[in-house]
Amino acid sequence: MSSEAKPAESYVEKPKTLAELRAGIATGRTKAIDLAASYYERIEKKNPRLNAYLCLTKERALVQAARVDDAAAKGDPLGVLAGIPVGIKDVLVMKGAPATAGSKILQGYRPPYDATAVAKLEAAGAVLLGKLNCDEFAMGSSTENSAYGPVRNPVDTERVPGGSSGGSAAAVAANLAVATLGSDTGGSIRQPASFCGVVGVLPTYGRVSRYGLIAYASSLDRVGPFASNVRDAATLLSVIAGHDPHDATSSPAPVRDYAAESDKPAEGLRIGVPREYFAEGLDPEVRAAIEKGIAALEAAGCAVKPVSLPNTRYAIPVYYLIATAEASANLARFDGVRYGPRSKDSATLADMYRHSREEGFGAEVKRRILLGTYALSAGYYDAYYLKAQQVRRLLAEEYLRAFAEVDAIVTPTAPTAAFKLGEKTGDPLAMYLADIYTVTASLAGICGVTVPCGATKAGLPVGMQVLAAHLNEGTAFRVARAVERAGNRE
Repeated sequence: MSSEAKPAESYVEKPKTLAELRAGIATGRTKAIDLAASYYERIEKKNPRLNAYLCLTKERALVQAARVDDAAAKGDPLGVLAGIPVGIKDVLVMKGAPATAGSKILQGYRPPYDATAVAKLEAAGAVLLGKLNCDEFAMGSSTENSAYGPVRNPVDTERVPGGSSGGSAAAVAANLAVATLGSDTGGSIRQPASFCGVVGVLPTYGRVSRYGLIAYASSLDRVGPFASNVRDAATLLSVIAGHDPHDATSSPAPVRDYAAESDKPAEGLRIGVPREYFAEGLDPEVRAAIEKGIAALEAAGCAVKPVSLPNTRYAIPVYYLIATAEASANLARFDGVRYGPRSKDSATLADMYRHSREEGFGAEVKRRILLGTYALSAGYYDAYYLKAQQVRRLLAEEYLRAFAEVDAIVTPTAPTAAFKLGEKTGDPLAMYLADIYTVTASLAGICGVTVPCGATKAGLPVGMQVLAAHLNEGTAFRVARAVERAGNRE
């Protein structure tokens, strides 16, 4: 497709805002059960092409919707998300629903409990529509690694939606859910949000409980929301954030009203622009869109200044050492004994382990397990894994110094707009480099928001990444909202 061509096929449909839908339900103008039914009709029509949903949880959703309608009819207090249709990435468990993590090795698994984030959504009144497709064990940047087929980008169905939370981003972009949950280890919320033209949130590490999240890399994994606008995403984060006794890494810091914080003007905020994110490899059209967004922030009264993050150049190798090492340890449990199906073609215990994992895992998961096992092996631990952890500390300290001078940092989310299906599958390194602008925040543990910031000549969305210091999500939302307002005025 040339830069002047139009997208091949578009399934994008902008939903009503969360506040509009909830107001209709609260006043009785809209029935939650009718709203849920309308979303299931839409999913039935569009999902066969997009492949965003892996399974639907209709029985549970309709029971919850009826509960909301009953409360509204009685005049009882309604939750913040009363009747709002939400989809869940298939790395978060839901009681009784399949939880595959996009892998054959978990086929048939139905967990007996809800992830904390899922339980909090339902407690706030959300109607949980179903489970969303993703790269296997959240390992990928295009959602082409799912054992259940790739997800297609609703903006242009010949292109990827990003990964690993491609189903979550695509579902919001196509209005197959008002909001969704995803997970982000090295960019798996932010990059798909950019590719699909929606808002995606990376909370501070520990801001949202990981209890019930099928682990990829435990020191990096985070749960966060997708929505069609900044305020809705902020509302979702306020619901799912908070300390959880089931997760020792969850933060005890009070949860703020992020929607209210997003309403505050960005005027007076100091915005850092790191030159390392505007170097070779950045697509000119993406660069132009981000520079336009920066100009909009200046027009909104922000003070823009250059900052330097020189250790950014080490981020990709550091991430792919630490993440794969942790994946190697986390996925060791899927051995055909404790978890996962047992291979029937095995004469010895060693054969059973080998065959079970060979049959159950896809190529990318195997690649990352091998990389991680090598990095942790005797004689290489100090040279690779330990060194990567030391550089990770340097990256985190670099951000702390930058945030002493600025309130937020803005960058491109990805070096290009969405690429074509199959374009990078034969070149793992090229695929890994799609995360070059997102992995640094993951390693540093800071928070961020991706917000739509224009489009290429071909109509492909471009996302701006807004980063803020630990537990400073409110500032990231304020900046993202200013970018969103500027875009809506055009």
